[in-house]
Amino acid sequence: MQSKYIDIPSIMQVLGNIFKSPELLAQDDKYHFIEQDFPSDFQKICFGAIYNIFQLGGKAITLEAINDYLSSRPKLLAEYKVNKGDEFLLSAAENANPQTMGYYYSRLKKMTLLRGYESIGVDLSWLYDPDNIFDTKKKEEQEQKLDNMSLQAIADLIGDKIEDIKNQYVDEIDANTSSVGDGIFDMLKEYEETPDIGIPMFGPYMNTVTRGARLTKFYLRSAATNVGKTRTMVGDAFYIGCSRMYDNKTQKWVSIGKCEPTLLISTEQEKKEIQCMGLAFISGVNESHIETQDYLPGEKERVAEAAKIISESKILFSCLTDFSMNDFEQLIKKEIREHQVSYVFLDYIHTSMGILEEITKKSGGVRLREDQVLFMMSVKLKTIAMEYGVFILSATQLNGDWKDADIPDQNLLRGSKAIADKVDIGMILLEVTKEDIEKIGQFCKSNGIETPNVKMSIYKNRANEYKGVYLWMNADKGTCRFETAFLTDWRYNVLKDVPDMKISVVDESAF
Repeated sequence: MQSKYIDIPSIMQVLGNIFKSPELLAQDDKYHFIEQDFPSDFQKICFGAIYNIFQLGGKAITLEAINDYLSSRPKLLAEYKVNKGDEFLLSAAENANPQTMGYYYSRLKKMTLLRGYESIGVDLSWLYDPDNIFDTKKKEEQEQKLDNMSLQAIADLIGDKIEDIKNQYVDEIDANTSSVGDGIFDMLKEYEETPDIGIPMFGPYMNTVTRGARLTKFYLRSAATNVGKTRTMVGDAFYIGCSRMYDNKTQKWVSIGKCEPTLLISTEQEKKEIQCMGLAFISGVNESHIETQDYLPGEKERVAEAAKIISESKILFSCLTDFSMNDFEQLIKKEIREHQVSYVFLDYIHTSMGILEEITKKSGGVRLREDQVLFMMSVKLKTIAMEYGVFILSATQLNGDWKDADIPDQNLLRGSKAIADKVDIGMILLEVTKEDIEKIGQFCKSNGIETPNVKMSIYKNRANEYKGVYLWMNADKGTCRFETAFLTDWRYNVLKDVPDMKISVVDESAF
């Protein structure tokens, strides 16, 4: 049955405009088409011919070019001829108005969206019913409302209706209170069988401090520029998502556990950059050697083996350059649904045009300060972690106070210290200073420890007592390996007898 959500004037205006001006197809940031935008096979053929001729280098589209293109596709050409394609395109081009292209494109996309919901049985007559011929006032109001709403607003409105039904009949809230002691023995038994410990993170003492990457938790690891935000994150993501890595000390490949479905979201880094860092981490070969192919003996073979390990991993990569909070949530939901992702890494929290636009709409046009926006992002990430049962690790830049700060805590976060309010573990990476070396140098020398070059401050910790401490690290940024040598408090008192928690992951699928 043909959909009622087909707007022929919009289709003709769009096809007529791109027939006359195919360069519109190169404006990806403004016009983006999919096959479903054109409901009939004939319309798909017209668009497909124009699009492919342009992609093949055609600067201008002519009827001769379209017929030549379709001549090697007899079935498509027959459909085009039966529907008098030449006459249709000439008429569309003659009536096309470049000044109204934006309006008709928007309406075309709205019809595509409505057809999508219609195809799964959603009744949208309450929003827009083009078959209504009796109540002209209601039809006019619906037309005006549809024209004034953005594509995202329409999707949100329909989504809210569906969510309301779900909340009413599925997620009905039970407001009854109960004794705090109810179920307490079941909780103890649950902890006995499954302690609140997550998948291991990379490096000595990291699991002691964090109890691993725990589901429903949100960790924040901030740093100044070029200290290691992205590199430590890549290390953890590949440590969780891969099965083996090269141990430079034993010069052997070692098992690092089961490959866990992992999503790494970048807002700046390209895929190749992440791949190269991942190869360096897994192989233990300096990233610069990989990029220049200037290998030491045995390194090329290790990188080849690392590439094989990564190709067999369950690590997914996505780049969101202009993003909204809704983009994050929808992406994470999609990857949970399609790939069972449980571990999410977002390279760092910052504002974008997409987020500012999204929040301005939700606040009714009120412009919020940057610190308020960043706080809302932090709240949203924690909510996603809890609602979907995933682990999230992200980062922020530091403000200019980090160089002179005596207490390396949330006050150093760029934009808003309130970002840390919702995190379960808050960390800051800092370069080791001359003053640091003066205070820890003797301890390192007496114990035969290489002088650390990076320290990580733990300023918030809901996992255990390790708060207000430094993890002193030997950071090999070229391989993204940051390994803790020892811990002190913020006054440089060495913490003795700190256990290095080892977390073993059993692959139950192997039994």
